[in-house]
Amino acid sequence: MPTAVEAWPALPFEMLGPTAETLQLWTQIVGKVRLARTPWINHAWHVTLYVSARGLTTSLIPNGAAGLELEFDLVDHALVVRTTDDGERRIALAPGEVAGFYREVLDALAALGAPTEIVGRPNELPAATPFADDHAHRVYDPAIANAFWRALVQASRVFLRFRSRFLGKVSPVHFFWGAADLAVTRFSGRRAPLHPGGVPHLPDAITREAYSHEVSSAGFWPGDARLGGPCFYSYAYPAPPGFAAAKIGPPAARFDAALGEFLLPYEAVRTATDPDQALLDFLQGAYVAAADLAGWDRAALECEEGAPGRPRPVSAP
Repeated sequence: MPTAVEAWPALPFEMLGPTAETLQLWTQIVGKVRLARTPWINHAWHVTLYVSARGLTTSLIPNGAAGLELEFDLVDHALVVRTTDDGERRIALAPGEVAGFYREVLDALAALGAPTEIVGRPNELPAATPFADDHAHRVYDPAIANAFWRALVQASRVFLRFRSRFLGKVSPVHFFWGAADLAVTRFSGRRAPLHPGGVPHLPDAITREAYSHEVSSAGFWPGDARLGGPCFYSYAYPAPPGFAAAKIGPPAARFDAALGEFLLPYEAVRTATDPDQALLDFLQGAYVAAADLAGWDRAALECEEGAPGRPRPVSAP
């Protein structure tokens, strides 16, 4: 078994940033395949990817009476496209142009009997060059891509523990390719004010459907140059009065006014004596601040952390 330091790999942003940018564009192409073929699910849960034993997967996507799956294998560094009738194509993950990757994905789907037309432009990015026209050379470092996946494995594991503490409506632990973040979201059960929209290159109708109900949401993302590295985050929509001033711990956590959310550097978790507990303290602290300030019915929504093989006790009402 790896030690905590080995399990939570180092992710220096000067190495992670360029590869994460490439992965974000690639995952958008693959995510849009799932979007094009899957019935709409509330809060766009039908478009997400999931952390797998090899990288990131779409899970099973409908293809008529059959199905297909696309998986980023970040161990052998290939996008693997599989169908339920035993078809398979592999696309190497390597430095190069987004346009070439885009073309290979569409060609692989067509060859496997699953031709798919997607919206050929990125979402949630300031610069939205169409995939087919993106001929810039993109960086892909296999070692840092693998390290990022291993960090997602750890984050997903802890997020799952946090998710198990909630009886109310709660999302899966899933990867949103728009912002390239792993997320888990709790819901109060109450409707929220209409979201103002304004997310770059994302229709307001999608944003408003995603935030139709009150949420406390947390996640992990690669960060940007301003933040200097990957971060865990937590926010509330709508943010209740006093949320930004809440004290949530651990000491490295802070509220970022520009983003409107609490941040905890990944490095602070990775180097903590107990990384799991440090992250759980952050997730729980930010949730409690949001729920208490907004008047959530915590007694009805919360429960003890789930344990393998132990059903929750239920008594007569």
